[in-house]
Amino acid sequence: MSKKICLTGVKPTGKVHLGNYIGAIKPAIEMSNSGDYDSYYFIADYHSLIGVHDAKLMRQYIYDVAATWLAMGLDPKKVTLYKQSDVPEILELNWIVNCFTSKGLMNRAHAYKAMVQENELEKRDRDVGVNMGLYSYPILMACDIMILNADVVPVGADQLQHIEIARDIAHSFNNTYVKDYEKYRLYLEKNPEVRLDKSKIKLTPPQAIIREDGKLLTGLDGRKMSKSYNNHIPLFSTENELKKLINRITTDSSDPTSPKNPDESLIFEFYQEFATKDQADALRAWYLRGIGWGEAKMELLNVLNNMLKEPREKYAELMSDTKKIDLILEEGASRVRPKAQALIKDIKQTVGVL
Repeated sequence: MSKKICLTGVKPTGKVHLGNYIGAIKPAIEMSNSGDYDSYYFIADYHSLIGVHDAKLMRQYIYDVAATWLAMGLDPKKVTLYKQSDVPEILELNWIVNCFTSKGLMNRAHAYKAMVQENELEKRDRDVGVNMGLYSYPILMACDIMILNADVVPVGADQLQHIEIARDIAHSFNNTYVKDYEKYRLYLEKNPEVRLDKSKIKLTPPQAIIREDGKLLTGLDGRKMSKSYNNHIPLFSTENELKKLINRITTDSSDPTSPKNPDESLIFEFYQEFATKDQADALRAWYLRGIGWGEAKMELLNVLNNMLKEPREKYAELMSDTKKIDLILEEGASRVRPKAQALIKDIKQTVGVL
């Protein structure tokens, strides 16, 4: 039996931060190393055009994401790593499935709704700053997934809606062109242990894989970590940069010797994501005995520095010679395109334009 196809992507909109690593990169690399999946990971550069309109910056961001994946342990011999824009069939599929996606579905998409709510709060026209890339972003994301008929997509909990939208789009298309599809879909829902038979569908409804606790890494100010909130820690910050950022983590004014609850501490939340279990247990005990916030922040700095030492060096090496990255991405696209071309040919025949 062939392995399930696993796919995920990272949008190049700036330096990758710790939240990106914990939410998407780390679990995706762990999945690729498990040997249980046929893994495809991509750089979602077309998605970045929604907000990045500087060509030089775009190229820099693309290399940054690729170098990050590779520096953190992604093995291009085990995983197909490619650039979204090197697979033009994705955009061809995008137009086709646009014609099977309701406007109402896009109206409910989180990114669009958030922009509208912000405009209404500021008493502006509800669509100020909304381009069609932002509005239809989830459709392109669905095409990223369906161009390879991926079975599973590891995502952060905040991206779960996009996978549900991709499933809705796949169901809509299949229900139009596949005989008795609705009956087959209901059968699968009632029998979740049955593996999907791809010969009975045209587009695969993907399944999301999220962290077991469904948790997102918190930012320095207690909100979700995000570049837009400026509360993030870039993954490859220097030691001095890390120290400055860690010192910004919100704490209370409790006495340094008083016991503290580690489960209510942002510092400990960060720490246990990057430390071993023994290290986390030791710091927990220190919290309960009484620890100063300066001491806790120093422990976090040490564990992050130790974890990032080798990846930081590899990242710098890759960014100093981006031709290595180009070769890896080109090789990845050469593996993806034949599969994408075969799917597009089938879909075009299905809808009657070929």
